Amino acid sequence: MVTEETTRRVTKRRVRTRANLLDAAFEVFAAKGFGRVSIEEVCEAAGYSRGAFYSNFDSLDELFFALYRQRADLIAEQVSGALALDGPDLDVPAAVDRVTEVLLLDLDWLLVKTDFLVHAARDPKVAETLLEHRARLRGAIAERLARARGFAPPPAVLGDIDGAAHAVVAAYDGVTTQLLLDKDVEHARVWLKQLLTALLTDGSGSPPQGH
Repeated sequence: MVTEETTRRVTKRRVRTRANLLDAAFEVFAAKGFGRVSIEEVCEAAGYSRGAFYSNFDSLDELFFALYRQRADLIAEQVSGALALDGPDLDVPAAVDRVTEVLLLDLDWLLVKTDFLVHAARDPKVAETLLEHRARLRGAIAERLARARGFAPPPAVLGDIDGAAHAVVAAYDGVTTQLLLDKDVEHARVWLKQLLTALLTDGSGSPPQGH
């Protein structure tokens, strides 16, 4: 019994240590960029020793990948949640508002994500991780559009719902590139809302009638 309790305490402490290291790494990577950060800097920011680091991660690369997966999964879950709030009917303008709030507020995440993109562009194995996340995000969007009652087909130029989901992610990519340069979150939010509304409706802010 004592051994089981001790094991639970050790496990909880390790989970907490790992979470703290990931949080500290997020701040350091966002501030300095991947490739300019040392293990010592992450440990110092988290308040842990190198021993604590190596008991959770084999390398800085492994930590970076774990951080990316953690944050990317969170974003995908938030997007899915934002799209699910309307029930069977899809209120496109309201859904666009919610998704935009989720996707654009965290400039630090955009910096870390961009670092991961550059890293992935040079390493096919890393690229697989990024492609899997993007596929999950597109899948969540396409699945929501497919089961929405009364949702009009996307513009013919986009092909089908999968094409519309690709276009949504592409619009996000383009807007966030500008956002990283000018740091104008409000303008980026407005521009993304306009693009998504144009992609998912007739451009008027509501799905076309008569479909």
